[in-house]
Amino acid sequence: MTETPEAAAASRAVRPPLLTPPLLLRFVSVLGASASFHLLLSVVPGYAAPAGTGGGGAAGLATGALMLATVAGEFATPALVDRYGYRAVLAVGLGLLGLPALALPLSRDLWWIVALCLLRGLGYGFTLVAGGALTASLIPAERRGEGLALVGIVGGVPALVALPLGVWLAAHSGYGLVFASGGAVALAALASVPGLPDRVSASGRAVGIGEGLRSAGLRRPAVVFACAAMVSGIVVTFLPLAVRGAATGAVAVALFVQPAAATAGRWLAGRVGDRRGSAGLVLPGLLLSAAGTSLMVATAEPVAVVVAAGVFGTGFGILQNATLTLMYARVPTAGYGTVSAVWNIAYDVGMGVGAVAFGWLAAATGYPWAFALTGVAVLAAVVPAHRDRRPRSTTAATGP
Repeated sequence: MTETPEAAAASRAVRPPLLTPPLLLRFVSVLGASASFHLLLSVVPGYAAPAGTGGGGAAGLATGALMLATVAGEFATPALVDRYGYRAVLAVGLGLLGLPALALPLSRDLWWIVALCLLRGLGYGFTLVAGGALTASLIPAERRGEGLALVGIVGGVPALVALPLGVWLAAHSGYGLVFASGGAVALAALASVPGLPDRVSASGRAVGIGEGLRSAGLRRPAVVFACAAMVSGIVVTFLPLAVRGAATGAVAVALFVQPAAATAGRWLAGRVGDRRGSAGLVLPGLLLSAAGTSLMVATAEPVAVVVAAGVFGTGFGILQNATLTLMYARVPTAGYGTVSAVWNIAYDVGMGVGAVAFGWLAAATGYPWAFALTGVAVLAAVVPAHRDRRPRSTTAATGP
């Protein structure tokens, strides 16, 4: 039944507030973790490349190690939160992001870089899952899409600034300043943790990670998102290496445009999703992501590189919001930790696998062909994206 204008106005009038004090305080740790992670994300691969014999292979290994450890941390976080609470896990996560960053300048040996990336990845996994579940519990269900979009903006602004800033600082001031800055912002965010809730009330039956991964209602959006996240890992790792000659100045611009477009896409998807449902946004987001990836074949053309980053970023941002909103809607509040873990695992597995596999592929085919083949690979997720076009009322307890 179509909602009348009067009913719509009444619904808007009684909507619960979004910006509560606990959520505003939570934004501090979101900013710190995101800034620390993204400052180093495109810089460490270049720092690692001279230390390895394969150049791009060493760069891919650094990012792959970071994302592998992030996934391990994400698997472990729900159980750690149950035992120790949100504050302890968030504090350890921020510490593991900050302290290893400060230790990176001590050596350029590949084993040292990989070991510190493993520690930072573990910490980032803790902050993502513990912070994500806590954040979801602080957002009213009626405004979930908008709230998650706002959180995406808070986390996206540091990425927007830090990705290109890290590359620029490394080129003009050296790696040491980048690593010191990345460590400092994570450690500074520790000051906000004591003011956050340590436990939150949850309704419904808890959902384990294994059950979540077996459920089609969670698995399909996670698979679609992982395919797009694969390209995200490739862009931040290999775009600075793939673009040479006169187009190198476009890299910093592209690394700014990509998260800016993703942030805009997340906000748009959140606003539209709360009103019309998020299910219909998954397939358009995937197609935009694939199109942007395919455009990256023109690595010698500065304008094409920037446009490709913008198209991909828009699609990726839409997918970030739409898939996560769908997954939260399909579980009771007791399952929020599992949704946060499964979604972030999809993100980081995609980034890690994309970085490692693309390094091998580019070594065999060159960067333009590698981008073209990756764009085709992203389209493999069209089938699950198509099946999720319509809203579902099922939860993660539902079978495939």
